[in-house]
Amino acid sequence: MKRPTIGILTWREGKKFAEPAYFRRLLRAGQELGGTVFLFSPKDVLAGGKQVRGYVLDSSGRWQARIFDRPDAVFDRYRYTPTQAFKDYVAFRRTSNFLYANNRLANKWRVHEVLDRDARMHRWLPETLLYNRANLGKMLGRHSYLYVKPLNGTGGRNILCIEKTEHGYRLLGRNKQRAKISTVVKQLEALHRFVHNWTRSEKYIVQQGLRLQLVPNRAVDMRLLIQKDGNGDWRVTGHGMRVGGERSATSNLHGGGRAVAVPEFLRPRFGEARTAEIVRDCEQLAYQTAESLENHFGRMVEFGLDIGIDVNGRPWLIEVNPKPAREVFREMGALQQYKQAINRPLEYAMYLARTRGQEEKESKYPQAAARR
Repeated sequence: MKRPTIGILTWREGKKFAEPAYFRRLLRAGQELGGTVFLFSPKDVLAGGKQVRGYVLDSSGRWQARIFDRPDAVFDRYRYTPTQAFKDYVAFRRTSNFLYANNRLANKWRVHEVLDRDARMHRWLPETLLYNRANLGKMLGRHSYLYVKPLNGTGGRNILCIEKTEHGYRLLGRNKQRAKISTVVKQLEALHRFVHNWTRSEKYIVQQGLRLQLVPNRAVDMRLLIQKDGNGDWRVTGHGMRVGGERSATSNLHGGGRAVAVPEFLRPRFGEARTAEIVRDCEQLAYQTAESLENHFGRMVEFGLDIGIDVNGRPWLIEVNPKPAREVFREMGALQQYKQAINRPLEYAMYLARTRGQEEKESKYPQAAARR
């Protein structure tokens, strides 16, 4: 069988790419797995779509453009940015007919709606509404702790935490540059003005806040990575606890958080047996989330789940990321899991290319297929 060719769809400007360090690892992993892997952007598909300008590493480790035939499968890593380039990418995805390993996922609100329709997911879902003044007031009446999040936000940017106190409302957040914001407003009207100004540039959701302070004054959650393997089956690659910086609204590693192995973090708080139960529940949550979303949005390859574990040990699904980072494993020193986290999307893309090629061959020669 010929060497499979996998294209990685991403943003490109000249020889500048969105995730250069990760992509270098992906390309090396592709070689080790016996495939040819290259990067390309929507503007690199040449007339007719039969050839692509792809980028690979030369012997000196520099990016080099080459012309490739149409890839056997495509792994989409084009991540959201509020730019015209992203709008062009969305249009490209609608019209291009590559064999994609992963479909596009909708925004946070649409994902919540899809999961909320599945009764099996209810025990893991915090209450979530689209942000407007009325819904914020409604949620403040039900919960003393809330998150306000952009529908398309990533990396902990523009997330605001609101906590009701006897002195008013404490606000913690990170702006677009991930700088920490911390203030207190005393009156409800002042809170509404602050949140209105915070959200004026795009759409937001309001989400039930969770008591996740397993470490005082620090946000804590689990990042769980679930991926398809080389046989097309969902597998939990691994998980790690992320402990946020002091008085930070999020636990993101690039926002000052640190990663800790799950058993090491949970056992002192919940004991051996309860920790095992919590981990099993989180993994069940992951498989159910992957199944529910794939049933609605079509073929997917991986999800990074942010799971909150409250002070009683109950898991809650905070967020689903269809194009996740995997640095939590490297931060923990779990290098085998880190390697697997890089390899699996390529293994699945190669499996997809192989099985789709076989299906097409059988559709052309049904009698030969029937004799096997």
